[in-house]
Amino acid sequence: MEAQLDSVILLLKRKRITGSFAVSKATAEVLRHYISTTRWPNARVLIDQVKAIGKRLIETQPLELCIGNIVRRVLYIIREEYLALKKDDHSRIKLDSSRNNLLTIEDPDDQDFQQSFNGLKSSILEQIGYLIDELKGFRKSISQQYKEHIHSNEVIMTLGYSRTVEDFLREAGRKRKFGVIVVETAPSLEGQTAALNLAKENIDTTLITDSAVFAMMSRVNKVIIGTHAVMANGGLIATSGTHMLTVAAKYHSVPVMVCTGLYKLCPLYAYDQDTFNDYGSPSAYLKFKEAEHLEQVHSYNPTFDYIPPELVSLFVTNIGAHNPSYIYRLLQEYYYPEDTLEDDDN
Repeated sequence: MEAQLDSVILLLKRKRITGSFAVSKATAEVLRHYISTTRWPNARVLIDQVKAIGKRLIETQPLELCIGNIVRRVLYIIREEYLALKKDDHSRIKLDSSRNNLLTIEDPDDQDFQQSFNGLKSSILEQIGYLIDELKGFRKSISQQYKEHIHSNEVIMTLGYSRTVEDFLREAGRKRKFGVIVVETAPSLEGQTAALNLAKENIDTTLITDSAVFAMMSRVNKVIIGTHAVMANGGLIATSGTHMLTVAAKYHSVPVMVCTGLYKLCPLYAYDQDTFNDYGSPSAYLKFKEAEHLEQVHSYNPTFDYIPPELVSLFVTNIGAHNPSYIYRLLQEYYYPEDTLEDDDN
């Protein structure tokens, strides 16, 4: 188990595993393998061990917020399965006690997760298997919702390259005729890849530069984008340039839709543009041979933007569409408060 964990950590450090989906899937598989191949006496010990593994993975790539999300989902599964078995055990004890006219005493270990159950491991592994299946099928679940959000003869704007958004638009393009304006997202120029892929699907596609976003926004019916992470307040950590796009959409009263899987739902807050940001090399737009002329120039190449929730209209997830104000409820359904608060304190 240690060898596999070290292997995943090394791949993360070397960025051989990149992208939220691949990182999330690798994290879930490592935790499933650990739970299935190691011995642990009770759920409390397992919770502590999973947290320790999650901490090592998070320290490897702190900006891959989906690592912490998957660890919290697994912790939620462990707690829920333990409490379900505990409830069944209590029901049986109370039934036997009522037959014998005996009083039942509540077990103080109810919330300490220290009692052992024979079927706990198998039930946890089954639920983690469902989680991995959810990761594999989330794009299909999102794509099937296009009928509710994309209509004929609309003009849609998107930015950069998102596999989830591409699948969503491709699925809609098979049944409906609409136009797509793709922002090329300099300096990475990921939008060129997205535009090419959509054009191959016979979708009317227009590629524009980042500077043309505001001028073209008046022709757009809606904006559809992907995201790196969804924060606890409904804000986004998304590709650099997305903030500019959403501000332009707000000015022109154009709704902004975000296609994302729930594994990107993060119970943390970003208070400004630098909280969860990274900076790439300026060599993407400045040539090295020009460096001697730029001694007094400070150049920044931010990887992400923070988009506050008031600039987002709707989230299209693998379980349906939700407003940004509903994110707090989803956090309660997928994460335990104890795990969230401990992470925030750290």
